[in-house]
Parts: sequence; C-alpha cells; structure tokens
Amino acid sequence: MQILIVGGTKFIGPPVVRRLVAMGHDVTIFHRGKTKAELPDRVRQIVGDRAQLPEFRSEFEKLAPHVVLDTILYSNKDAQLTMDTFKGIAKRVVAISSMDVYRAYGIMLGLESGSIEPVPLTEASDLRSAFYPFKNFPVTPLEGASADYEKIFVEQVIMKDGALPGTIVRLPMIYGEGDPLNRFLPYLKRMDDNRPAIVLEEGIAQWRGPWGYVENVAAAIALAVTNDRAIGRIYHIAEPENPSELERVSKIGKIAGWDGKVMAISREKLPEGWNIPFNTAQHWSVDSSRIRQELGYHEVVPPDEAIQKTIDWTRSRASQEISPFAAPGLLDYATEDAILSQL
Repeated sequence: MQILIVGGTKFIGPPVVRRLVAMGHDVTIFHRGKTKAELPDRVRQIVGDRAQLPEFRSEFEKLAPHVVLDTILYSNKDAQLTMDTFKGIAKRVVAISSMDVYRAYGIMLGLESGSIEPVPLTEASDLRSAFYPFKNFPVTPLEGASADYEKIFVEQVIMKDGALPGTIVRLPMIYGEGDPLNRFLPYLKRMDDNRPAIVLEEGIAQWRGPWGYVENVAAAIALAVTNDRAIGRIYHIAEPENPSELERVSKIGKIAGWDGKVMAISREKLPEGWNIPFNTAQHWSVDSSRIRQELGYHEVVPPDEAIQKTIDWTRSRASQEISPFAAPGLLDYATEDAILSQL
C-alpha cells in the first residue's frame, strides 16, 4: 500500500512508520521539517505545514495514497482541511483520537456533573457534553494543541463524509522511549533515590486508567491503517489490563529493583497541596477487545519488557524535568518523611 502520514516525526510517529515499512508498505510523511527522527531510508518526506495541505494537492495526487494517517488532528478545522484535501485522492483517512472524548473524562476533571460512568468504557460509551477540555489549562499536555482542541469534533468530521471513509483510533496514556511527558520519571527518581516508600493519595492509588507502550500502540495503529475491515470503525488501543495506580507503580518498582513500598494514604492525612484536584471515584479504564477481535491485534512487546525498556530510557535521559501534569508533591521528600513518621 501507498501510505501518507501527516506528522510522523514525534513520539508515536517513528514507531508507526517503522512498523508500516517492516510490513512492506510504501510510506511518505508530510511534516514541518523541524524534528529530526530516525526513519528508514526508503521513507519519502514532504516538508510543509499542515495549514498548507491544499497547496500540495497536486503532489498528493501523484503520490495517490491508499490511506492517509493524520497524527496531528486537534480541532474540527484541522479535520475538515484533511478531508477536503484528500477527497478524491485517498481511499480512507485514519485519525488519531484520544480516550478523553468520554463523559467519564469530563467527570474526572470536574467538567461534567451527574452520576459516575460505568467502566470499562467501550467505543459506544457516552461522550462528553462539555467541550474543549483544555480551555482552562495553563499548559496543554499535547504540543500544538490549543484552547480549541476537541477530539469529539475531529471524530465527527472524519466519520461523516461518505465520499472519503474514515477510521478512528482512540489512544490511551502512552509510555515508552520518547515520551514527552516522561511519565515514569516522578516515580522512578524516588526509587533510584532509595526512598523507603512512595505515598499516594488513597483515591489516586485506587484509580484505574488506560495505558499503552509506544511500540504496541504503533503496531495497533499500523493494523488499523492497513486493514480494510477498519473502514468506518472506532477502536480503543490500550493494554488489556487496567491496573490501579498503586499496582502500576508497584510493578515499576519491582522491575526497577526497588525495595520500597507504595502506600495509599487517606486525603485527610495529606497536606492540602498534595490533594489531587480530580474526581478519582470516576475510573477511566477501557475495554480494548474490539481491535483484538476484528483486526487480530496483540501486544508485540510483553508488559514487563515494555516497562523495563521505559525504565532504561528514563534513566538514560540527561533531562530530568518533571512534567507539570505529574501529581503534586512527588519529590517533596521532607513532607513525605513527615507523613510517614505519623503512620
């Protein structure tokens, strides 16, 4: 197949490209040329900004891609530009979406009111009615996303056009080599500093959410791109298990060789600044059986190996900057010691 990827140079992009090339497909990436990525030599590159997509239409017509994978769709405007550009050229568009489309995510953030959503979420679970989840965030967790970020509107545009079929893949929280949020660092640093315990607020300790290792997520995306059965379908990409945060951090510690203990502490025993401003009674766990049953997806990297690879990458990084989205107080050892002394 001839496959065109819009984006493709950051985090999940290169693993997806490598996977598609290994499957024998011809891959072209359209990107701004600002990020140097390790890609196979046979990958063709077209340099341009996504806002300029219509200006490259003649070149896309010569390329004649069977499928366009757009990895950087953040708004309905982005999605409409993609559909308008490739209508009459491509046979299908695959759009990268997120698990944040669900009402459960809105309840978790306090954007939605009402009863807790049942989990695990399926592809048919209720979506948010409160739009633009990042509009009040001082910093958005996705580079390039702004206050008009809304994957719900992206999905509606991609799936409504009968002339150009679409596929939606909803991604989990992704860890692994290249993770821009460096999700393992806040915990791994404490483990490598030989902390005797890691304190988690009780609600976050029991909270369950969707996770995926970057190479496994890439393998799932590649299947959705290359399989015609995916036409008109929406898929969850996530690990089959949805461990609690306590279970997840404990597993990281075990593989990292840490002898400490992860402890759940009630909110009343924690300083005010350590309280998580989310409704942790609303879990975010998902059912990923559809893509497994319909497209034959399975993890290509086993869970323990995925964690070990992420630990090795995290330890090798020169920058040890903690993401602004990490739980508060994670490296406040003095306060943590005071909490532990009272137990």
